[in-house]
Amino acid sequence: MTLDPTARLANVKDSLKKYFVDSLYTGEGIALTFDKALSTPKVQGIEVNRWVTVKFGPIDLEAMSTLILPIFCCTKQDPEGFRLAQLRDTVMGYLSDTDMTDGMKRIPFYRSRASGNWTQLDGGFVIQEVKEGEELEAPDETKYRILTAKLRFASKI
Repeated sequence: MTLDPTARLANVKDSLKKYFVDSLYTGEGIALTFDKALSTPKVQGIEVNRWVTVKFGPIDLEAMSTLILPIFCCTKQDPEGFRLAQLRDTVMGYLSDTDMTDGMKRIPFYRSRASGNWTQLDGGFVIQEVKEGEELEAPDETKYRILTAKLRFASKI
């Protein structure tokens, strides 16, 4: 028996990766990594000094599923953390929607495929809340702030 597309972790991860790549990397030119904690990414062999790392936290599959999504906003060579504040503001802009009366961002949910066209599924992800941690500094002087988004989405299980 196969899983419904709304309960497949591959579809969840691919849909969210697409959203962040389209908005942050393509739209804003911000370096982006997935599941690499605070390691400084290299773009064409050159270390960047601002980036976002998206990790996939716990998922609770039920009729109304929940996914916790820690998002690390990171900068280097940023003595007073001003560029970190700007990066945080940009990312928060993509996690909320002031045009919606509830302020919650909606993200499309896709059935992804290794080859062939992706198809958009009914519903999507709703960012229910974002909790923000304090500004921290790693031993290599990377400044970072963790935004923890709680996403809800309908699943057939």
